[in-house]
Amino acid sequence: MLVASYNKETMGDILITMIRPDAEETEFIQKDNVVRIFDPKTNETTGFNFLNASAVLGTLDSKGPVTLNAAQVNALNKILDEAGFDPEIVVDIEPKFVVGYVKSAKPHPDSDHLQITETMVDQGKVVQIVSGSPNMVEHIKVVVAKVGAIMPDGLVIWPGKLRGIESDGMIVSGRELKLNNAPQKKGALILPDDFVVGEAFDFEKGNHIFD
Repeated sequence: MLVASYNKETMGDILITMIRPDAEETEFIQKDNVVRIFDPKTNETTGFNFLNASAVLGTLDSKGPVTLNAAQVNALNKILDEAGFDPEIVVDIEPKFVVGYVKSAKPHPDSDHLQITETMVDQGKVVQIVSGSPNMVEHIKVVVAKVGAIMPDGLVIWPGKLRGIESDGMIVSGRELKLNNAPQKKGALILPDDFVVGEAFDFEKGNHIFD
């Protein structure tokens, strides 16, 4: 798992990376231009911040999520090794927003508004996602924010539980995706049939859904 973001205007020349969900308690240690964030109870790394990132990766034309290629990940791991940290970063280039298909939707046993869905995110993989969308039904195409996605508001999607039921991802609305003219209310974005299940969600195309 690798979640990365960069916004020079708001954060300075710092690349933020996350490889695990935040722990209940975290501690920090800095060596050279690297800050390691870790769980003091388990000593597991949750992420690294790379200061002066452009000196390692060149110009990063981003104001938010960054997809790092193999060469960039290798460069970051080299920096970690030189600083005395374990080179723990792994390449992750899978799209995080994809077209999904809701195969089934059943009421949550401990909620009057949540539903437990089995949602196909590609032709060979089905994930369980708990959804609170009031328009959730079976046999619709939706946008799935997979584990590791960074939402437009900065929220990172991690595996979790809703009312005790495991949920791996999030079925999102047009409002949450900040699509043009999207209704400002709760409800899954139901996609037209010409969107292909498993493909990366095309935000440019999505911006015309509500035209």
